[in-house]
Order: sequence, then C-alpha cells, then structure tokens
Amino acid sequence: MTDTLQYLTRGTWVAGAAGDTADDLNPSDNREVLARYSSMSTEQVRDVVESAVTGARTWRRTSPIERGAVLSRAAARLRAGREELGAIVSSENGKTLAEATVEVEKCADFFDFYAATCRMPLGSILADGRPGTQAMALSEPIGVVVAITPWNDPMLTPARKLGPALAAGNSVILKPAPDTPLAAYHLARALDEAGLPGGVLATVITDHDTLGRVVLDDPRVAGVTFTGSTATGRLLQQRLAGRGVRLQTEMGGKNAAVVLADADLDLAVATIGAAAFGQAGQRCTATSRVLVASSIHDEVVGRLAALAQGLVLGRSTEPGTTMGPLVSAVQRERVLAHLSGASGEGLTVVTGGGVPDAESLRHGCFVEPTVLTGMTADKAIWRDEVFGPVIGVRAIGSLDEAVEAVNDSPYGLSASLFTVDLRSANRFVQEVDAGQVAVNLPTSGWDVHQPFGGFKDSGSAFKEQGLEGLRFYTRVKTAAIRSSW
Repeated sequence: MTDTLQYLTRGTWVAGAAGDTADDLNPSDNREVLARYSSMSTEQVRDVVESAVTGARTWRRTSPIERGAVLSRAAARLRAGREELGAIVSSENGKTLAEATVEVEKCADFFDFYAATCRMPLGSILADGRPGTQAMALSEPIGVVVAITPWNDPMLTPARKLGPALAAGNSVILKPAPDTPLAAYHLARALDEAGLPGGVLATVITDHDTLGRVVLDDPRVAGVTFTGSTATGRLLQQRLAGRGVRLQTEMGGKNAAVVLADADLDLAVATIGAAAFGQAGQRCTATSRVLVASSIHDEVVGRLAALAQGLVLGRSTEPGTTMGPLVSAVQRERVLAHLSGASGEGLTVVTGGGVPDAESLRHGCFVEPTVLTGMTADKAIWRDEVFGPVIGVRAIGSLDEAVEAVNDSPYGLSASLFTVDLRSANRFVQEVDAGQVAVNLPTSGWDVHQPFGGFKDSGSAFKEQGLEGLRFYTRVKTAAIRSSW
C-alpha cells in the first residue's frame, strides 16, 4: 500500500483534510489496498479556486512556446515511466497491462500534439475599410476550467482535456473519479515536475455538495469539461444553465457494428470482439450492439461466442490475461443487474452471462464476456448502456434496416460497418447519426489528432481531440487599431 494520496494545489502537494478515509482497491483482488486518501475539506477547495484564478492570469501571460515546452517535458516523463505507470493504471482500473501501457503512451501523445499547437498562429489579420486601420481576430484562453473525468480511462481522459486546456493558456481544476485517483495523481505529478507554475493545475476529490457550491457555482469558472454518464451530464447542464459558463460533455454510448453479407468475417469478428471486450467493455466507444445480415447471423454469433470463450480472464497485471476485471464491485453489480434483466426478457445467453467460478478470481470484480441473441429494438439491454463485456446480436435484412436500427437510439457516439462494397460504405458514413463512423474498423480507437465526440445524448457540440479540441478552451476577440489619421 502507498502512503496517503495527496493533491496538487498552489504547486505543492497536500493531504485531504475532510476527515474521511477512502481506500483505492485493486479490482483484480479487492483485498488489496493500492492507496488511501481523504477528501479535500471545503476550506481547501475554496483555496483551490482562488489559486486557479491567480494561476489563470499567470499562465495566460506565459509565452505559448513555454507552455508547449512544459507539455513536451511532461510527455517525456510519461514515456520514461511508461512501464511503471502502466502497471499502476492496470492495477487500479483493471484493464490489462498492455491496454494500460498504451494508455500512458497516448497521454504522452496528447501532450506532444498540443505542445506543437503552441507554435500555431494565435489569430489573424482582417481587412478593415476604415482609413489607417488594422483589424485582428485574436485567440484567447477562457480562464478557469473545471475538468471532471471518469474511471474507465483514468489517465487518458484527463490528458485529453489538460493538453488543449493548458496549451490554450487556461488554468484547470481536475476532479478525477474516486475509484481511480492514482492515475490522475501521477499525471499531475508529471506536469508539476515538468515545470508547470503553481496554481495552473489543481487536483480535487471532494463531496458532490462542495464541488457544486464551491467550484461549479463560482462565477469565475469559465468552462466545465465533463466525461461520464449521460445522467450526470444532464445534471451539469441544468446546474450551469442560464450562466455564461461553457459546458463540454462526452457522455454515454450504445455503439453499433453492422456486418453485411459480403463482409470479411475474419476481420469483422476479430475487430468487433476487440471493441466489445477490450477493457472489459468499459469504454464509451465499446461495441455493444451487433447487427448482422440474416444469411450469416448464426455463423457470426458462433464466431463471436468462440472468441469470447477464448479470452483469458485474470489479474490485470498478469502477462497472459486478455480481459481483466471491472473497475469495482459496484460496477460489477450494475452489469450483472443488466444481465439479469436480459434473462427476464427472454433473451438467449449464448455464452457468459455471469461471474466466473475460478477460485483465483473469487476476490476480483470479474464478469464473463457475454453474447446475447433474440434481440429486438424494445429490449432494455439493447437500448441501455451497460458498460461491461456484453454484446447483443440482432439479424437484419438490408442496409436500409441496419441504418435505421443504428440510428434508433438516444445515443450517437460511434458506429461501424463491415463490407467490401464502396457504395454501402459511403451511404453508411453519410446517413448514420453518430459523431464517429468507421468502415472495416472498430467503433473504438480514435487517435489524438482526430476530432472526437458524439451526437444526441452522447455529447455536446464541442469536440475533443485534434485542432477542434482547442475551440472549447479559447475565445475570439476582434480588435481594430487606427494608427494614422
């Protein structure tokens, strides 16, 4: 067990003073405590906000080139410690060691990408019809940003937000998920050790009431960026409504993969399996709905079941493990409740559907990779986000039916199609109502320079990643200077 987890504030590391104690447990074996921490007190959180206001002024005046240099140094630190940090993320979250190591690498990629944007133009010169006058459109940081991040990508999601926020010149109050505080701690430490000035970044874990009253309700907060459930995203929309504060939400998904009769089934099944069961299905972009041409339905179901049965469940840090546990006992019970409901609705469990019985897994938060059939559009598990290693398979008769079924969802994050027909591919890309669309590729796996975000109940109008990711964190000021008359 590590020492008591600390928080970054004003460039120093302090323990929480709320008086409570929480354990950061290893989901592979809940008997193991990885870290222990206390929440921040109300007074500490108030001080965090004050320091962020000051930090925003300092960082805004800092040269963009120096901002980029800090991000680059932080990226180098992450890469140098990729093995150790990967093991920490794997132990804390439950994703495999390979998946966790890739997450650390992508965090470094985010910092490097946004470091490079610090050398981009900061605005443009505009024509002006007035004599002796030059007009400009200037890009400015918005100020203090609150970043609320989830447990499923506990280091990557904060990096996805911190990269553009810091590159643009904002200060950030980072509130990580209580289930995975170590990942955010080490990410913040990399930035702190890279020379980020005090007050520009703070980490906070506190109770919901304090976060709302002291942080979210503070009129000096300019933006809130959130990744998590659609229900929580909606609550944030309501809380911030009527104010000038910006809100960026990346929320739930019920992502569909369509397999047409002409698809390469080896490619389709392997790709869908990886997208469905990678990270034990705990990705917003995980494939959970599979629509298959009727003529190949049974074959695809059999192949997906065989793939699921071939996965090796085990301790996340073991090299031979191909699927780790869910993040917590609470999340495991949520997934099992969905599966219980599916059985009650008369769906067929082709494989999985419960908790593995191996003695070595008894103290972990494991759920068997599951394939369900008998799906219709009205089944709860077909419509609700499960966030676990569960896929439902449904037969379709045409591309028209497939597109209609993909779009028949309150979510619109990601979708994929497997086909060798270019006309079908183009039509799918044009007609599917999702923010991310792929052909012969997984619903997951979007790179750092590619804009990311969903439609409908999956997200807000502000995209993350790529150059689009900077828009949320910047505002445009138009200026004109008359220098002669």
